[in-house]
Amino acid sequence: MIDSSSRKWRPVFPLVCLMLMPSVVRAFTFNEVVDQARTLSTSEYTAPEPAPQFLRDLSYSRYQSIQFRPESSIWRNSGSPFQIMMVQPGSVYSHAVELNVVDGKGVRAVPFRKSDFSYPDEELGKRVPADLGYAGFKLTYPLENPESSNQFLVFGGASYFRGVGKGQVFGLSGRAVTVNTGLPSGEEFPSFTKFWLVRPANDAEKMVIFGLLDGPSLTGAYRFTVSPGKNTVIDVDARLFYRNDVEQPGLAPLTSMFYYGENSLKPRGQWRPEVHDSDGLVIHDQATGEWLWRPLVNPEKLRLSYHTVERLAGFGLMQRDQQFNSYEDNEARYENRPSGWVEPKGDWGSGQVALVEIPSKSEANDNIVAFWTPDEPALAGDADKLSYRLHFGQPGISQQPAGHATATFIGGSEGADATENAFRFVIDFEDGPLDPLGADAAVISNVSGGEGVEVLEHFVQYVEAKDVWRLSVLARPDRSKGLSLRGFLSLDGEPLTETWTYELGVGSALRQQPE
Repeated sequence: MIDSSSRKWRPVFPLVCLMLMPSVVRAFTFNEVVDQARTLSTSEYTAPEPAPQFLRDLSYSRYQSIQFRPESSIWRNSGSPFQIMMVQPGSVYSHAVELNVVDGKGVRAVPFRKSDFSYPDEELGKRVPADLGYAGFKLTYPLENPESSNQFLVFGGASYFRGVGKGQVFGLSGRAVTVNTGLPSGEEFPSFTKFWLVRPANDAEKMVIFGLLDGPSLTGAYRFTVSPGKNTVIDVDARLFYRNDVEQPGLAPLTSMFYYGENSLKPRGQWRPEVHDSDGLVIHDQATGEWLWRPLVNPEKLRLSYHTVERLAGFGLMQRDQQFNSYEDNEARYENRPSGWVEPKGDWGSGQVALVEIPSKSEANDNIVAFWTPDEPALAGDADKLSYRLHFGQPGISQQPAGHATATFIGGSEGADATENAFRFVIDFEDGPLDPLGADAAVISNVSGGEGVEVLEHFVQYVEAKDVWRLSVLARPDRSKGLSLRGFLSLDGEPLTETWTYELGVGSALRQQPE
C-alpha cells in the first residue's frame, strides 16, 4: 500500500496478520516490585495467614523429618545449573509465601503439591492441607563438581536468608531489614510475602530473585543477584517505604549465634571447647582506614553497642577460628560455618554499626545481630534506597590487609591488692604485616581504656610455638561503669594490626552461666 502523505512505500500490516503473529512476553522488572511495595505502604498492615497450628507446634526434629523430594525440584531436567527446592510451612516457618517463576513464558505461580514431600508417618501427611503453600525455597548449584547439586542459599522465615560458599555448612543468616532490634519498645519482624525467581540461561553463573517485604511499620522491594562459588556473592538492591515512624531501622543485618568461646568459661555440663557460628564483628572505616575487631560474647544481660564510623566501607560477622579441635563437634562442624561481609555501594551517609548481644542458655538461639543504622530515625512516609554486596564464605572475604586477632583469652587477676578486681586479657595476632617480622622485631603494644578503666600494664611478645604476636593487658574497670578497651600493635609508629576492642558490662564477672 502507498502512504499518499509521504509518497513513499510504507508497509501496512492488516489486522489479521497482527493477530497471527506470536505474542511478545513482557519482561518482569524490579520496578514492578517497587510499585507493589510503594502501594502496599499506603494501606493498613495485614499479617500473613498463619499455617495450621499443628504444623507450627511441630518440634524442630519432627519438622526436619519432612523432606522435599529432590526429583521434584524446579528446573530439574531443564539443563539449568540452578534448581529450586521447596520449604513447607511448620515449626518456625509460621506462614506461606507466594512463589512465582519468571521465564520466557512470563510469570507463573508455583502451586503447592503435597506429593513433592515425604512425611515421617501417614497420620501427619494426611493432615497437611492440599493448598498449604510454601514457606520458602532452597537454591542448589554444582559447587563441588559439575555433576553435583549443592544447597547454597535458603530463603525461609520472616526476612531471613542463609548462604554458604563451597565446602561450608549453614550458619549465620542475612536479613532484609530489622526494626527496633534490642530496644525496650520491642522488635518487629517484617516478612517476605512474595518471591519471583527468574529463570537463568543454561550457561548462567548467577540468577536473580525479587522479593516483596511487608511489616507493621514498613514495606520493601528487594532484588537479589546471586553468584554461587567458593564464596557466594549476593548483590542486593532494596527500596523501603515506611508506614510508621521507626526509631532504629537496621539495614543489611546479619544474625548469628554465639554460645561460648575461648573468651568465656564453658557453661556447666558442656564438654566442647567452643560453640559458635561467629566469633567476632569486623568493621572497616574508609575515612580513617581503621579496621576494628570486636570479639563476641554471650552476655548476662542484653547488650546493645554502637560503633560510629565516618564512612562505612564494610562490616561483617566472622568465623575466624576454623580448627576442628576448637569445637570437637563432628555433627555441627562449627569450623565450617561461613563468615558474612557487607560491602556498601555508594555513600551510606552518617550512622553506626550496631551490635546486639542477647543472653542465651543454648546454641539453638540466634542471639547475635549486627546491622547499619543511620543517625536519623525513619519517619512515616519516608522512602530509603539501598544497595550493597553481601558475601558468604571464608573469613578472607573482607580482604583485610592488616594483621588480625585470632584468639582472645580472659582471666581474673591474682596476687597483690594493686590488681584486685582487675582482668587479664591475652590477644593473639597473626598474618598481614606480621608475617615477615623476626622474633626480635621492635613491635609495640598500644592500649587505651574507656571511662573509668585503669590500664595497669600492657606488653607484647612473640610466641614461637604458635607463630603469633601476643598482646597482654591487665586492666581494672570501675564496676559502676563497666569496662571498655582498645588495643593494636605497631612498628616504627605504623599500625601492624586491626584494632581489637572489648567490652564488659557493669558488674561483669568471670563465672559459669547458670544451668
